Amino acid sequence: QRQMCIRDRLNFFESAIRSLLKESVHRGKVDIFITYEDFSESQVSLKYNETLAAEYLEKFKMMEEKFSLENDIRVSTLSRYPEVLTMEEKMDDEEELWKGLKKALDGAIAQFVQTRTVEGENLKKDLIAKLDGMLELVGQIEERAPKIIAEYREKLEGKVKELLEDTQIDEGRIASEIVIFADKICTDEEVVRLRSHVEHMKATLRSDDSGIGRKLDFIAQEMNREANTILSKANDLETSNIGIELKTEIEKVREQIQNIE
Repeated sequence: QRQMCIRDRLNFFESAIRSLLKESVHRGKVDIFITYEDFSESQVSLKYNETLAAEYLEKFKMMEEKFSLENDIRVSTLSRYPEVLTMEEKMDDEEELWKGLKKALDGAIAQFVQTRTVEGENLKKDLIAKLDGMLELVGQIEERAPKIIAEYREKLEGKVKELLEDTQIDEGRIASEIVIFADKICTDEEVVRLRSHVEHMKATLRSDDSGIGRKLDFIAQEMNREANTILSKANDLETSNIGIELKTEIEKVREQIQNIE
């Protein structure tokens, strides 16, 4: 019994194997390991290189005459010189070999696809649950936004009263400062786009379209872009924490998407 890797005897089937695999797998990396087991006893033959043996004998004769040495070469000695006798492996019929190999590959690929389909359904459910969790975080950011402005107004008025004491507060100036602050931290557009991306990804996952992996990857990148902008504008610890949690969940989704074709 001998075992041979595809790199040895079966490497000339590599192109055919790739073509066969691409019919069922369109994205990602797949490693295929093939072991060929030959149980026959007539696949190896002994090859005798007569020309090389003659050359050895000719050189020995020259050495005998040149150095006045006894030429004691024997058949058993000559046979041990490099390449005089070699083991040669007989090649199998390529068509028959491919027939057996293709049958094994078809079975392995079918089983792979079936397993991937089951895992894909579980992955889809997990991703949709994560996306729903993101929508909750987005809702928390929306809910927090007006509170941040109200808290800022309260702090600003408190500082102004402390500085001016009995002097009347200029309500117009306070309102102007509030508007500038609100515009600076406003994430309404980012939140709307992020919510849209999340819903788009959920709809894509629920669709029957094939080859959605790259599309999902692109949507995830856009989601991450909006989350980064929200985090950069956050002037509030609670919002920052929500933004960090949001980015963490997006990264988890991006990693899982790599397993989707």
